[in-house]
Amino acid sequence: MRIGRPRTLASLVTVLAAVLAYSALPASADGPPDTGAAKSDNITHLASVPMTGPLAGGVNTDIAFSGQKAYVGNYSGFAIYDIADPGKPALISQVSCPGSQSDISVYDGLLFLSTDSSRSDNSCQSVAQSPTIKESWEGIKIFDVRDPRNPRYVAAVETKCGSHTHTLVPDKSKRSVYVYNSSYFPNATYPDCQPPNDRIDIVKVPLRQPERAAVVASPILFPDGGFPGSETGYETSGCHDITAFPAKNIAAAACMGDGVLLDISRPEQPEVIDRVQDAANFSFWHGATFNGDGSKVVFMDELGGGGGAECTPEVGPTKGATAIFDVKQRKLVFRSYYKITRHQAADENCVSHNGSLIPVRGRDIMVQAWYQGGFSVWDFTDSVNPREIGYFDRPPRDPASFGGYWSVYWYNGAIYGTESVTAFDVFRISDRRTDPANRVKLKELNVQTQPRFWG
Repeated sequence: MRIGRPRTLASLVTVLAAVLAYSALPASADGPPDTGAAKSDNITHLASVPMTGPLAGGVNTDIAFSGQKAYVGNYSGFAIYDIADPGKPALISQVSCPGSQSDISVYDGLLFLSTDSSRSDNSCQSVAQSPTIKESWEGIKIFDVRDPRNPRYVAAVETKCGSHTHTLVPDKSKRSVYVYNSSYFPNATYPDCQPPNDRIDIVKVPLRQPERAAVVASPILFPDGGFPGSETGYETSGCHDITAFPAKNIAAAACMGDGVLLDISRPEQPEVIDRVQDAANFSFWHGATFNGDGSKVVFMDELGGGGGAECTPEVGPTKGATAIFDVKQRKLVFRSYYKITRHQAADENCVSHNGSLIPVRGRDIMVQAWYQGGFSVWDFTDSVNPREIGYFDRPPRDPASFGGYWSVYWYNGAIYGTESVTAFDVFRISDRRTDPANRVKLKELNVQTQPRFWG
């Protein structure tokens, strides 16, 4: 979703208003978890843990996994859940640390949290402060979570335009981890975040001395300025999200008006090896997911910023959709679009959003969030003819307001979802096409740092 520091674009103001409007509603505004839900027979809803304490009234965002724990970002901080039994997730702890949007990753006992709203300082007690003030802070916070009951704030790294999302790229020496920071929407009135912002920031974090984390490079990805913008598409002024595939030394960057394939064999010096645009259909290149061997990548278009009703017949099947590309000789070759066919109401925010691969050898299957469109499990083994094989979809919120699934990810046999304004949910899919994935057991998963499952 595209909400960070205060912006001047009217569309973002509209989306922000939609997000804030829900806070006046009770947590039970949707009724019991499955009241009126439509779903395929192969999906079972196992559990729903409501937002509580300092995170209640916030917005649930991304999820990371380590061992038998799930880490859930929230505009108000983050929560840690015990998922040893996926049917009975239990809250371990939560940390109040306001600042949108709290994109989250975990690695070797460290937790990384993105802050993309201008704050008075880098503490968790900071308050909102205008980005026009030079001393304002935004960037990446680092916590020690080896004791999940007592997370400890250990470091912060300021980045010029904040941190909307970030991606971990492990150092081959295993002594450090690189954090690729994505941010966008510069403004001439912001002392630190000046146009054209045609770069990303790379933070190096020594694993045994995380307090020494620092920006070590800010490579320019768009020396020509990138996509210039169109009537329906955003001008490129930074990247929204990057997904790395370290086993093949590549990454896919979703950068507003551009989809980019990067060579990350030298983590401090990534190089653009291919770039694609889609002025006719894509409004905002938002995120990416590789298949299991890195021979395909799908890009998501977040038309409407996450607050728009983009799953209606009027919008159609190719806008606010997911685009499938084959990677041929390190080039992105477009094949088709995928979009859910269950049309949503005109007051339901719905668009292609965060998902992850379900690792089945010989097949390309992923689960993906669509906000109030619920989530979809779909097969893109045939890149030209993707098809849905499972889904879960609740009716519109009553009264109408922002909501739905922000991120829906597969991890070790279960599907986990952040319902933006109500709960952390767990599902299971039972289907012969996805059952082989249950044999895959991961020690850790940051969805934007994809493991190679085979190939």
